[in-house]
Amino acid sequence: MATNLRHLDFNLLKAMDILLEECSVTRAAERLFITQPAMSSILARLRESFDDPLFVRSQRGIIPTPRALELVSPIKQILGQIDLLLQPLEFNPATVNFTVRIAATDYAHQVILVPFLAALKRQAPHVQIALLPSTDKEPQRLEHGEIDLALSTPEHSCGNELHHLHLFDECYVSVMRLGHPALQQPLTLDAFCELDHALVSFQGSFSGITDQQLQQLGRQRRVTLSVSNFLLLPEILQNSDLVATVPKRLVCKRKDLAIVPPPLEIPSFSKVALWHERTEHDPRYRWLRQLMLETCQHEEHYAHNDSFYYQWPQQ
Repeated sequence: MATNLRHLDFNLLKAMDILLEECSVTRAAERLFITQPAMSSILARLRESFDDPLFVRSQRGIIPTPRALELVSPIKQILGQIDLLLQPLEFNPATVNFTVRIAATDYAHQVILVPFLAALKRQAPHVQIALLPSTDKEPQRLEHGEIDLALSTPEHSCGNELHHLHLFDECYVSVMRLGHPALQQPLTLDAFCELDHALVSFQGSFSGITDQQLQQLGRQRRVTLSVSNFLLLPEILQNSDLVATVPKRLVCKRKDLAIVPPPLEIPSFSKVALWHERTEHDPRYRWLRQLMLETCQHEEHYAHNDSFYYQWPQQ
């Protein structure tokens, strides 16, 4: 095998990477702008080099062998390093042209990516950003090169090849429509528990971190609505007497809703950016991560300025 690997060149690795992505000799040939027989010949050379079939036929194309799956991450890392070598020594955001794939929840889309994309467009107008939904497999997606950056929480920053950058700490506020009957006086815990509540749950649950804290106090609230994303919630609150307890940055700029401190302590959480070792030293990605951090820091004054809280009527 060692002798065979001496004949393994960049073009073979690139072809292997595309075969792993497409699981089709025909589609891989189309992406490389070569004929299908030429692609089959390349696959034969790859099999000889790695001393493994690499792919077996199926009704839908070809299926990678366990050995081929082991090669996914090393090949992407090697190709990433070669791509880095081909980049110019001087990095200019105004002229750089590359694509970044970012995985995030709808919360992170709104509070991080909306201001970040505005800043990016001003400074690096030719960068393409693909926004992808967040999953529970971000470390694996980063390792396999499916995404370049994940906006997540610190508990996902595991693994020797993952790096993380702390973006900010977040806390919770309670929010309801202006004119809500509960706004006649400061919100007490008793009044809070008697209201109808809405929450965001990706699994359709009717219990969350607020309910866990209430349970420790021997209390319980009435959750009558569970929605799968944050974007629906403001309009629902405006047209009902529901109350929601949500991350502060999600609503602190809104003038059409009443924002009040919740009458109990709810643990805060942190947001971090995660990336794999393969993009750690790339000047393009390093600049992009720094811009994201600076954008989050610039937004801090909105989150720490308590003027957005509802002003209770004078008794």
